[in-house]
Amino acid sequence: MASAIKAKLTGGSAANDADLQEERDKYRLLVTAGPSYDEKTHKTVKVNSEIPTTIENEFLTAKINVRVKGFRGLPNTSPSTSKDYFDDPMHAKDQYSLGFSFVPKQDIPSVDTVWGNDFDHSIKDKIPPGFNTAFKIVKEFIDPGLSCDAYADQPWLYGPSLSCWFALRIGEKVNEGEDFPTPGVMTEGADGTGKDLRERLGLPENNEKRRKYFLDAKHRQPVFFEKGRCYQGDFYNPYLDFGNFSLKLPGFTLKVIKYVGDKTHCLRYVFKNRETGDMYFNVNFKLLWGEELQKALTADQKEQASSERDSGIGFQDQASDGATDGASNGVAASPSTSGEPQAVPTNDTNDESTRHTAPPTMQLHPGDHNAAAAVASAGSSTSDPDVDEIDRLLQQTSTSQKRSGLFLDEID
Repeated sequence: MASAIKAKLTGGSAANDADLQEERDKYRLLVTAGPSYDEKTHKTVKVNSEIPTTIENEFLTAKINVRVKGFRGLPNTSPSTSKDYFDDPMHAKDQYSLGFSFVPKQDIPSVDTVWGNDFDHSIKDKIPPGFNTAFKIVKEFIDPGLSCDAYADQPWLYGPSLSCWFALRIGEKVNEGEDFPTPGVMTEGADGTGKDLRERLGLPENNEKRRKYFLDAKHRQPVFFEKGRCYQGDFYNPYLDFGNFSLKLPGFTLKVIKYVGDKTHCLRYVFKNRETGDMYFNVNFKLLWGEELQKALTADQKEQASSERDSGIGFQDQASDGATDGASNGVAASPSTSGEPQAVPTNDTNDESTRHTAPPTMQLHPGDHNAAAAVASAGSSTSDPDVDEIDRLLQQTSTSQKRSGLFLDEID
């Protein structure tokens, strides 16, 4: 009897996995970066490549590197991972990284610069069950500096840039027209004259203390990004699994693909000034579907064929290489997919992106939790009408699935 029940459960799970796989195969991820919201100014980012995407506007010049574990997207010659990055012990659990270097063309006050996500349209009817609980977890255990208004006509989720970035390096001055470092696997710190600058500003030496320090606006007020100096940052975490289109929070995994529907969606990251609206750079993670995916596949094939003609490399050779290839520096004071276009469903396309006071805790590295699931479930009960899907999932999480970690309130 027990074996029969087990077989039935296993069979059901396998069927669900097959359904999710079929649903997932309808989509491809495309990452673009640009100096503004206008997608006409954007360039395609070669995910998991060590070759950065360079963008420029009136405020700065920036280099962008995006790394995604288990990447399934365009260009279809992109490696499925970045071994140099994800094999590093510090990033073994991370699912993606958005790394960048930039050199300002003018002094940029840091106090109102933010990092986060926003949208140019309402998403009220698309907010999934469990959003409020998920945001509570993120704010309390991951980044207490975050603020959010998901119900606005133009929703947003921002945090102070200097407290959001998990790594920050202050570097050397760069003469106009000179090259500057590409964002690699970086650690908190400084290079050259950036070391003296960091000392003069009294910045904490490690990332968790620096992030906690800059939660306070009075610490950001006298700090600006200095004209002509190189800065490097890295934003990474294990929560968004772009390879499987999943959200991974303490103790459970939510298959986001079940909720997105047959549409194109866009998650955009921005580095901007919240008060003036000045945009420094914008990186879009676009989940393509339908007619938009069809066009992107065709364009990608043409681009690949053009590159092969220019380089004299045969199509089959480059396709094979693409399928198997795996793929610091200042703050101053004052699926692989088939190359053939695929027949896909078509439909209209739509893009997808309560303020709260900041709790006192923030973790050293995203993904290491100290009973986050237990805290979330303890605050709810089965009789509470506000208990949502994520609350129930948290309550069902076994203690063996929960991870412990170091929080900023434990740091001297």
